[in-house]
Amino acid sequence: MTGHMRLGFHAPETEEELQHLVAEAAETRTPLEVMGTGTKRELGHPIGAGAVVSTEAMTGVTLYEPTELVLVAKAGTPLTEIDAALAENDQELPFEPVDFGPVLGYGPGDGTLGGMIGTNISGSRRLLKGAARDHVLGVRAVNGRGELIKAGGRVMKNVTGYDLSRTLAGSWGTLAVMTEIALKVLPAQRESRTIICFGLTDQTAVEALCIATGLPYEVSGALHLHADIAARMSDAEIADAEGAVTAIRVENFPASARYRASRVRQSLLAYSPALELDAERSKAFWDDVRALKMFQGRANPLWRISTKPTSAAKLIGNLLRTIDVRVAYDWSGGLIWVETPPLTDGGAVDIRRTLAELGGHATLIRADDTIRAGIDVFQPLDPQTAVFSAKLKHAFDPLGIFNPGRMYRDM
Repeated sequence: MTGHMRLGFHAPETEEELQHLVAEAAETRTPLEVMGTGTKRELGHPIGAGAVVSTEAMTGVTLYEPTELVLVAKAGTPLTEIDAALAENDQELPFEPVDFGPVLGYGPGDGTLGGMIGTNISGSRRLLKGAARDHVLGVRAVNGRGELIKAGGRVMKNVTGYDLSRTLAGSWGTLAVMTEIALKVLPAQRESRTIICFGLTDQTAVEALCIATGLPYEVSGALHLHADIAARMSDAEIADAEGAVTAIRVENFPASARYRASRVRQSLLAYSPALELDAERSKAFWDDVRALKMFQGRANPLWRISTKPTSAAKLIGNLLRTIDVRVAYDWSGGLIWVETPPLTDGGAVDIRRTLAELGGHATLIRADDTIRAGIDVFQPLDPQTAVFSAKLKHAFDPLGIFNPGRMYRDM
């Protein structure tokens, strides 16, 4: 193969076409921006790629066995199509993936299966059901040499050795281009009930959430919203409460969900639970959370911080001493969404300094190109991890053509 790769936008329809494109890019040293429909394109550092390769034309559910709880689909399949297929059989993606589209200027459900797994995006139910990568059974992908690689299968297996599927989950398109993904799915929850407390301080709310998740009632959502962002939620009673909102969700068959909700409510009497959302209102509330409605319609920088729940309230308290932030705690405080004012660094210096003291990781989710180009968007790696990550990158993509610099500038 000779010459130069044609620049511009490429949307191969088959693995063979993709292999040819990648092999040509490797030979001509052409950097490639890897994406699905582009709904997460503004995540990470800006990429100076010579060409774009999209999986948006590689779509369709190729295998779905509801009785085996297995679904296999091509990487470019829209999540709306996946959700619809599962809903027809009263099944769902158990990790409740966050939909970044609406906070980044795209429509709801516009993302793809590959984008969801490539970013390992998991929602509120992760604390009970695990992360996206925990439900990946197998993948097919094209590496940086243009070779087709396959891992896993269509059933859960305990194996030793290198877990390729989990490695690609959360790699943000920097290691390989996934073409097909096999997932473990689960029956949909029949009913959701949510207990609401109003006006709790951050520390008290985290205490309540940790107590709730420690109960034997399988709490599947543990959230605390600052008052100013709780006012952006769709539920009128919650939006008009003019106070912080703490929400605890339980799910199961209707009778069991209601029993569990009553037991959780009784266990939290000291925190003055004031409201119980019925099935319809509860579903709508957590749909808002999944779409990050509390941060939609704005352009301010938005961060995703993971830390220990016991450190969460102190972390935000320390931040509030220097910058005015809007905050949502999920996973009992283990995950914190932080909206900062439009500072020149998006609040990076204050956030990194606070994390250095208390521990945790921060990823910049939303900011303009100037901010993203000037700071570490992902949590800086310690030296040992950086060496391992560089070796992993070289093993999959030896010429460094996939999403160069998107996560870390030298990779």
